Amino acid sequence: MTGLDRNSVRRTAVLAGAALIVGLLPLASAGTAAAADPDPVPVDRFEGEVPFASQPAEGLFTWGGDADDPPELTLAERSDAPEGAKVLAGDYDISGYGGFTHDYAADRPGHDWSAHKGIRFWWDGQDNGKKTAFEIKDGGANGEASELWTTSFTDDFTGWKQIEIPFGDFTYRTDYQPVGGIDQVLGLTQMWGYAVTLPVGAPGRFAMDDVELYGKADQSLRASVTTDAAVYPVKEGGTASVKVSVATTGSAPIDEPVIVAYESAGGTAESGKDYTPVKGEITFPAGTESGASRTVRVPTLRDRTAEAAETVPLKLAVTGAKAPAETPQVVIDAHGLPYLDAKLPVKKRVADLLSRMSLAEKAGQMTQAERGAIGAGGDIAAYDLGSLLSGGGSTPTPNTPAAWAKMIDGYQLRAQATRFQIPLIYGVDAVHGHNNLAGATVMPHNIGIGATRDPALAERTGAVTAAEVRATGVPWDFAPCLCVTRDERWGRSYESFGEDPALVESMETVVQGLQGDRSGKDLKDDDRVLATAKHFVGDGGTAYGSSTTGSYTVDQGVTKVSRQELEAVHLAPFQEAVDRGVGTVMPSYSSLDLGDGQGPVKMHARGDMINGVLKDRMGFDGFVISDWNAIDQLPGDYAAHVRTSVNAGVDMMMVPYGYKEFSATLIDEAKAGRVTDRRIDDAVARILAQKFRLGLFEKPYADTGGASAIGSTAHRAVARQAAAESQVLLKNAGSVLPLKKSQKVYVAGSNADDIGNQTGGWTITWQGSSGNITPGTTILQGMRKAGGDVTYSKDASASTAGYDVGVVVVGETPYAEGVGDVGNGNDLELTTADKAAVDKVCAAMKCAVLIVSGRPQLIGDRLGDVDALVASWLPGTEGDGVADVLYGRRAFTGQLPVTWPKSESQLPINVGDTSYDPQFPYGWGLTTLTNVPGGGTASLRALALVAAAAERAGADTVARTAVTKARLLVQQKIGTAVTAASAKPFADADHLLLTGHYADAVAKLTQAYRAG
Repeated sequence: MTGLDRNSVRRTAVLAGAALIVGLLPLASAGTAAAADPDPVPVDRFEGEVPFASQPAEGLFTWGGDADDPPELTLAERSDAPEGAKVLAGDYDISGYGGFTHDYAADRPGHDWSAHKGIRFWWDGQDNGKKTAFEIKDGGANGEASELWTTSFTDDFTGWKQIEIPFGDFTYRTDYQPVGGIDQVLGLTQMWGYAVTLPVGAPGRFAMDDVELYGKADQSLRASVTTDAAVYPVKEGGTASVKVSVATTGSAPIDEPVIVAYESAGGTAESGKDYTPVKGEITFPAGTESGASRTVRVPTLRDRTAEAAETVPLKLAVTGAKAPAETPQVVIDAHGLPYLDAKLPVKKRVADLLSRMSLAEKAGQMTQAERGAIGAGGDIAAYDLGSLLSGGGSTPTPNTPAAWAKMIDGYQLRAQATRFQIPLIYGVDAVHGHNNLAGATVMPHNIGIGATRDPALAERTGAVTAAEVRATGVPWDFAPCLCVTRDERWGRSYESFGEDPALVESMETVVQGLQGDRSGKDLKDDDRVLATAKHFVGDGGTAYGSSTTGSYTVDQGVTKVSRQELEAVHLAPFQEAVDRGVGTVMPSYSSLDLGDGQGPVKMHARGDMINGVLKDRMGFDGFVISDWNAIDQLPGDYAAHVRTSVNAGVDMMMVPYGYKEFSATLIDEAKAGRVTDRRIDDAVARILAQKFRLGLFEKPYADTGGASAIGSTAHRAVARQAAAESQVLLKNAGSVLPLKKSQKVYVAGSNADDIGNQTGGWTITWQGSSGNITPGTTILQGMRKAGGDVTYSKDASASTAGYDVGVVVVGETPYAEGVGDVGNGNDLELTTADKAAVDKVCAAMKCAVLIVSGRPQLIGDRLGDVDALVASWLPGTEGDGVADVLYGRRAFTGQLPVTWPKSESQLPINVGDTSYDPQFPYGWGLTTLTNVPGGGTASLRALALVAAAAERAGADTVARTAVTKARLLVQQKIGTAVTAASAKPFADADHLLLTGHYADAVAKLTQAYRAG
């Protein structure tokens, strides 16, 4: 029995005694209403029965936007306490947001509040006139993964006052939901506690006491009438069937009759011409089982006229139960209009539809909202929304392929209630697989894909991602990131394929994996998605300390480069993406400073880059989507944000929770002439064209035929190969690797058996998290499956005696974006625990150290004690791939996609730098292939001849093979004795290889050989 349950017993005993006394009084004095009500049920007495704790334990805890925002709480003894001896009291001084929560224990069932009318508590008023928000937590897995329902009260009184809040007063919170919302129904049968959000702006204090459930739930709260949908599309001449159901909380039969009067009235369709009017009444008698239903049929009429969609609201008046939250609408489908003809060219379909649209409808197409902001979805039609997204971690409950498809189909159904039934385009950040979906195949992050140097494999990873994403009803992926990472202190560096634009360009085969043919003809297929080249342009070049966002140090900062460097390093990958037919482009949060006197200018305001370079010079014909709330970082008021970004060439605005304000402001700016009709038409035409190419007008709903392949063996095999090829062998003294199955292996380290650390940020949630967050195979599990004789001790506390070799898997924990910037609570050092594990194991036996991280970690001070060193990057869910190279099932073939520094003070350090003295150069990667060539300079001379001849003949494969052999030969000589004299030509050679200068590459490698 929990403390709360014991308290309930004590309180019930007191109330029972009171009830007995009342029972002895004359009947008239007792009051019939009071007799009918159940006893109040205590939630919190604040006498100490509920501790200060957090999930999964039951308890009170505080929270806030920053370190100063959480209030100070205490259980204070007060002589004037409304109940008992103590109250919950606190002081606060909140600048952002802050408050406190009581969560019930997550390892026990939620509480059933459905028998009661509402919740009440005593509040010590300060008469400050401020509002305090009060929330209750409904459904879901626990208190921190539940739906939030909110209301508020005003502190306009002095002293103790009992605040009573009927459950009917709570509304679904649309600005924030911890899991993006579940079903938007206040069920009351699985409640997880409550939360109080305190006022901001000035110091204050509060006191609270005796939280309890009160009253009897009347049937109108306990019973509700629903329809099976909010929208009923029907072809002209067809009949819509509207299923009307009655349901009760807890599924008990209704104890009073429920009457539903219905009538078709209003809407844009004409009664008697477009449909046959209906009117009547449905009665659900007392005793009707919960879930019982009746069907109302609305016949439509054929008039043989081409026209837009027309609506027929079916108005419902309910007695004895709660009415549906909104009026269901029958929609007579648009028909006979040219834009609906799939045989017409896309350009003609766009022109026809655009010519029919109002300004408000066009503004809606340019607006993208977050799914968590729109509740049940009524605003999709109300604001003609063109797009929705799931931000990182914004998922349906349960987080399954079927739930994703059902959710998105529900949103698409809402779009059918608009005049032209323009389908939504739904987008997700599937940056390394369908990473928001539990059970999806999670690929290595881009930094690992760059390490593979395998464009064909990169394309296959994109194809698997596309197939899994589209099978859940999502046609649009905010990937790939084409940033060229120039400073590994950047928290997004793992989202880059590497530091060399030539490497990034070579990996852009992933665009074809996502989209298919460059022409866009495959986009309508059920295994393709629209890709997004991001972030335009220069986000990988922001200077350390230049960030304009909070405590970030690199991300969202300023890229200060010459125009020549901008073209060569940062713009080149985007030209490649445009040539490959990429469908959308996302500008960067960062600013660009070209030294032209303008100073730093936010990319979302740079019309010279978006309109001038991307659209006009490069010929990009897709549409530009903003980053999350990025326009809010522009100077000026909100109207200036809107007109500046739209006029700069941003076609669709990601305004997750501000979609209403954006749409209204854009309309106002257009009416005032500050945004031209031509600019708006251009934006909408670009958006509509991609929707037509995706086949959304013909097939707006999810094709789940490929859902069975999500996380399949075949898909995981691709990820496994990518994980294996991404492993970069930096050192291998004494040929410690590959391991032999006959060896006794001691495995240690924080990242050996942690799928969350292994997959990194952007996995299930935005920031990712440690632990068993999604199905997969850890590196330790992979080693065991490979047949190795393995003993595991995470902290290396177990005895190290009697082992042949140790494998220590260390590195980073997950992060994303600027949260991961070095200097923002992060560095490039191993943790104290990881260092201790390396030291202990490597002192006791031959050892291999694997670094699981999004960027290089500083290991130079321990390099002499480590026999083998592997850059494992963030290999994704398939730890089997890492085990494959450890045990020799596959050879190590990966190469560094970024320079591995000796110290943080060297950063930024990149291939091509004048001063270049790294720990390991760009392109470095030993191999466990048996055919590493020998022969020294003689072999290099021969390989130079082969490379030159092949280059002249256009025989790229032969030339690349010659350069690779030369590289392996040079590495074999240098070993770990990398010097500045050998590192620079070695790194330059890999860039020359990627740009097709094969003879020059061998010449550089020869120079490195001689220097080594």
